Amino acid sequence: MDEGVLMTVENLNAGYGDFRALYDISMRFPKGLIVSIIGSNGAGKTTLLNAIMGVNKPVSGKVTFEGEDITGVRTSSIVAKGVTMSPEGSHVFEDMSVHENLLMGAYLTRSKEKLGRMLERSYELFPALKEKSGQLADFLSGGQRQMLAIARALMSDPKLLICDELSLGLAPVVVNDIYNRILDVNGDGVTVILVEQEVQRSLSFSDYSYVLVKGRVVMEGVANELSEKEVKDAYFGINKYA
Repeated sequence: MDEGVLMTVENLNAGYGDFRALYDISMRFPKGLIVSIIGSNGAGKTTLLNAIMGVNKPVSGKVTFEGEDITGVRTSSIVAKGVTMSPEGSHVFEDMSVHENLLMGAYLTRSKEKLGRMLERSYELFPALKEKSGQLADFLSGGQRQMLAIARALMSDPKLLICDELSLGLAPVVVNDIYNRILDVNGDGVTVILVEQEVQRSLSFSDYSYVLVKGRVVMEGVANELSEKEVKDAYFGINKYA
């Protein structure tokens, strides 16, 4: 095991039935970094996340976490190992309060002390949630729902947080605030995977980036060394990536 790497994806091939969505995907996620996965709709991002989180078993290849093969392991077991995800679409339990939503994220936590600590940190990161802790999630704004989805994912005290399409449908000022909170989470020592369509923001907020096109990694590198134009060319399938 490489002591500096938290998770690896090795030669992953995956899809649905006869449809292949990923082709020999290999990625490394070093401890303590923010890694972005950039791609348009249909690039294979969701399939990749489903394979990582144990929702769908890949055709071949493997996913390792802290040196352990977790390919096809049940999602609940993967969460227990320290991997959690804030899903696309700001999904929350609308008929539950903000506080109850957060408790749902800590369903594996048995320590009251740890639960209290994680609640305190969630409210510290997102003060708007503390103000609305007793309010039904159904009445939250889009940005507040996204904050709640992230905070709920953090309630399991993860080592790795996966954020899927954080900026979807939100105003730029709200997105920037949420991304700054992600930087705070990373500052706490949590490794972060950002899965996004927005190129500029992904590059500016991450340490390392992968670009997915039609189920293949077509570009990767240190985020601030990648050319935004070349990434966008790859993203839109221009020239050699078509």
